[in-house]
Amino acid sequence: MVNVAILGFGTVGSGVAEVLTGHEDSISRKVDDFVRLKYILDVRDFPDSPYAGCFVKDFSVIESDPEVDVVVETIGGATVALDFTRRALKAGKSVVTSNKELVAEYGYELLMLAKEYNVNYLFEASVGGGIPIIHPLSQCLAANNILEIYGILNGTTNYILTRMIRAGLSFDTALKEAQERGYAERDPSADTEGHDACRKICILAAIAFGRHIYPRQVPTEGITRITLADVDYADAAGRKIKLLGRAIRQEDGRICAYVAPHLVNNENPLAGVEDVFNGITVRGDAIGDVMFYGRGAGKLPTASAVVADVIDAAKHIGSRKLMDWAPGGEDTTRSPDTLRSRWYVRASCTNDMMRAMLGDVLPLARRGAAENEAACITADEMTRTQLGIRLQNIPVLSVIRVLD
Repeated sequence: MVNVAILGFGTVGSGVAEVLTGHEDSISRKVDDFVRLKYILDVRDFPDSPYAGCFVKDFSVIESDPEVDVVVETIGGATVALDFTRRALKAGKSVVTSNKELVAEYGYELLMLAKEYNVNYLFEASVGGGIPIIHPLSQCLAANNILEIYGILNGTTNYILTRMIRAGLSFDTALKEAQERGYAERDPSADTEGHDACRKICILAAIAFGRHIYPRQVPTEGITRITLADVDYADAAGRKIKLLGRAIRQEDGRICAYVAPHLVNNENPLAGVEDVFNGITVRGDAIGDVMFYGRGAGKLPTASAVVADVIDAAKHIGSRKLMDWAPGGEDTTRSPDTLRSRWYVRASCTNDMMRAMLGDVLPLARRGAAENEAACITADEMTRTQLGIRLQNIPVLSVIRVLD
């Protein structure tokens, strides 16, 4: 018998309990052993829950129970969750998590701890919700040298941008709608400022490139400055604005990782990823481009990925899956300011002034533009630093990287 304990009975934790018990027979067949939910840790009381007999409030009960094989951490954050994860691994229990903050900050340490105690630390649900990406990246694409990973990693911001594009809503109105529908938190800053996507690209980059990358090393820009004027100009250029997390291997071996809005060509499959869906493209030297698409969040999609890891952990009791990476360091990354690309620029000036500063450009037009407003896409690729030098005498309203 394989016994499972769930830490936290919020949206994801309750979904994991539902999937574990609702698919008990099929899960047990896949493991070739009976998989049972034994404990749920939560400080709250749930007397009417069908799992009422499983609840405990003291983690040491789970920690000291030798029958518990797999601990599912769905508490979130990097304080209590970190303490419980360390203690569970040291107690010889595999840990499965959906906690992107914990993996992004402490993934290397926790993987090494799992190795030391001959257990597993698995986190498929930490990126992309129900989209399988961690296992394919670490196993199915292992024959490739990964060159780049980029994608839409946050469903909330993608929903907001979709509503701005499709319905002409302002950012503030689209955000309020997202909050009313439960897609955005009361404090949406982790999503709208790009921090959630930052943590996810750190995890993907660590797996793809083999070294830990910390969120503090990843310059991050959200979507709060995107206006309907930018949306209209992007449409005039045959593009859509998407918030992307990107990690690119440079020639010197360092990684250029960042999060920022991009103008994405309508012919790129990511341009068609709308609403709360995520889309992730992996570029390998042998396979070329592979895209992963699906619901990036939600109770049951995320629980699906968590339970898949539970099954994997149950199959590997007493043995380890080969999942780890090297420690990080200040020499791991390079600034995205050194990355050359074309740029979308909107400024308070004339088209002639824009050309004088930027050279050959694709001028853009939109209805209702102010008299002294110009927008364009540069013809030449340049770094962000080079672009800034050229624009230093222009009142710039918006600058967005173009993904070709």
